[in-house]
Amino acid sequence: MQVKQTCILGGGICGLVSGWKAQKDEKEVTVIDSANRAGGVIESAESDGFLMDYGPNTLSLRLRNTEDVLRQTGTLDHAIDANPEANKRFIVREGKLVALPNGFSSFLTNPFLSFSGKLRVLLEPFLPKGKDRKNESVAGFISRRLGKEALDYLANPFLAGIYAAKPETLCMRHTFPAIHELEEKHRSLLLGKIFGSSKSDRLTESRLISFPSGMSELTDRIKTSIKGDFIFNHKVTKVAGENGKWRVFACDSNGNEWNNSFDEVVCTLPAHQLAKVSWQNVARSENLSLLQKASHFPLSVVFLGFDEKAVSHPLDGFGFLVPEAENLNILGSLFSSTLFPGRAPKGKVLLTTFVGGERNPKLALSDEETLYGKVTEEVSSLLGIRGQPVFRHIKTWKEAIPLPDIGFDERKKAMNTLQETNPGLLFSGSHLTGPPLPNCLDSR
Repeated sequence: MQVKQTCILGGGICGLVSGWKAQKDEKEVTVIDSANRAGGVIESAESDGFLMDYGPNTLSLRLRNTEDVLRQTGTLDHAIDANPEANKRFIVREGKLVALPNGFSSFLTNPFLSFSGKLRVLLEPFLPKGKDRKNESVAGFISRRLGKEALDYLANPFLAGIYAAKPETLCMRHTFPAIHELEEKHRSLLLGKIFGSSKSDRLTESRLISFPSGMSELTDRIKTSIKGDFIFNHKVTKVAGENGKWRVFACDSNGNEWNNSFDEVVCTLPAHQLAKVSWQNVARSENLSLLQKASHFPLSVVFLGFDEKAVSHPLDGFGFLVPEAENLNILGSLFSSTLFPGRAPKGKVLLTTFVGGERNPKLALSDEETLYGKVTEEVSSLLGIRGQPVFRHIKTWKEAIPLPDIGFDERKKAMNTLQETNPGLLFSGSHLTGPPLPNCLDSR
């Protein structure tokens, strides 16, 4: 029996997982990527003793499928757990950091919401189930069930931290499917949490993990588990159907062309790169334009290192998030050197701060000195930092996180139509799975 030849377009996390799964199905795998490395947006870099993650900084290990992939690829044994202090999270309220509650008693005494805001949250179990919720936004859902203040000081900063997006843009059913399902099955989120049966796909205890060399070690180790061919520094230029197979064309920076024929092609390229590929002999090709419609906003990640003694705040937590109502330039900041060991030299601390996204896309594309100035001023004020940073670095993503907005259904439908009408042509990627890492690790 002839072995199937599979080509994976894109060497990010979705592409690597697709390649690993194809190998498990005893297919021969070729992975093509325009970069000189695998991993895509998962990238770690070291400079002056500071270890930075340009993309995801952590992986939440809460699903059995996620754990299975990490174990089977030989990755899990190398993971490190976050500092227990990372369980403590902060938001900004009236210009100051406020720790979020970790239980019912602290919920009652914590100033993160006003008395009326807390009372509105406690009324949630008595509310009826909503109607016509298929395309309801996160903003609509949260304000309906928990109130406007919970939307402004919980959902808004939380979504800025995960998606760099506004809750008005995101579709609840795709952004938080488990919470959406609680209302569907139990009418109330609180009653669903109390009386709903725990899902068998969830681990008994969740973990927040990374790796000694940063998150790029995750993709490096999955790559090592794939025994196929990796072709780097080549941009995919054309995919053409021919005689029941698919021919892939790619070029390097010197214009040298590479091409080969495959039984199967799995495209995991980002939505904004699909238009740069010439698709030939593809049935129902009009659906390709629908796949390109995922919203991406620019995001800048600003890394600042300080002398530990210059920081008044104990940095005893995961970090802080900024509600839009606070009118600051930054979306939030991670206490990176608290989260995991080896992120900063001894006696130094590292802060990873996010700027831009849907809230302020133009600011993300500002010149470096403008970004350094605004970020340094705001984190110094919030954390009681004296003096200037001893280290600074910026990574800008012009097209960052694909958003699970109201068009997500349309894109999934377009993907299904293309796959059904073009045997051997498959699509994946964070714009179709959803960007959280557990989603990507559970992709095709």
